[in-house]
Amino acid sequence: MTLRELAPPLAGSGHRFDQERHWAASLALRFAKRDGATRLIQARHQGPLRVQRPFYPEGSQEACHIYVLHPPGGLVSGDALTIKAHVEQGAHALLTTPAANKLYKADSQGVAWSQRTELEVADGATLEWLPQETIAFDGSKGEQRTHIDLHGSARCLGWEVMALGRPASELPYLSGRIEQYFRLTLDGKPLWLERQPLDPLHPRFMGRWGQGGATVQATLWAVGMSDAPAAIEELRNALPDNPRWAVTVRQDVLLLRYLGDSRNEAWALCEQAWQLLRPRWIEREAHIPRIWLT
Repeated sequence: MTLRELAPPLAGSGHRFDQERHWAASLALRFAKRDGATRLIQARHQGPLRVQRPFYPEGSQEACHIYVLHPPGGLVSGDALTIKAHVEQGAHALLTTPAANKLYKADSQGVAWSQRTELEVADGATLEWLPQETIAFDGSKGEQRTHIDLHGSARCLGWEVMALGRPASELPYLSGRIEQYFRLTLDGKPLWLERQPLDPLHPRFMGRWGQGGATVQATLWAVGMSDAPAAIEELRNALPDNPRWAVTVRQDVLLLRYLGDSRNEAWALCEQAWQLLRPRWIEREAHIPRIWLT
């Protein structure tokens, strides 16, 4: 008899070894305008999720920059991460991460992980959600949900960059399944609803009508753009001319998509698009978070 058989699993604990393994971590942030400046007025956490102190690289009355920290650096079987951010009226927050997020291979029991992001932006508030890329290891199994609730004249710009496998190490994404869900609403009305399964064994993964065998994908969205057609024209003229990306506007949501095989290319495309869009979007030049340069 093994030690695992001798010791019964702990109920509701990450120390279980069966399908009920669950290790939760959460972070809840709240931003408000105080004396003309955006302040982080609430930061509640459970488990290994933290934030560094607020930064104001654009000036004390400008955007509050926050780095979301997850010390383990990635998700393993049983992990359940929840990140919530609420931006009150008139406030402006920019959230990013210090490094790539890693989605590790599922354990021998095939237990999944989960990651949930809930962002709420009040009337007249602004949120930039700019995490660094996510890298899914071969065999990773889990679910990602991103819910963004906007109100009134709220403005929101964000992106998601996903790399499947580790080609440089000759470790492609050959097994596993990642379910992605995205919901963006304005005053309760759906503007963008999307579900995408990433399963290398499904025909759509290799089919030209689906993933087409691409290993990297990215989506950038922006809500609150005053002249979306002009912004799209500028992006098409300024960004690299290749068939791996496209941009459009639907339901007042500007969407830029990338589908290819280069994590660096996808990231550079999103960063350059953000730098081009920000002056049009909020009349502020893009200020690159210092953590991206380290």
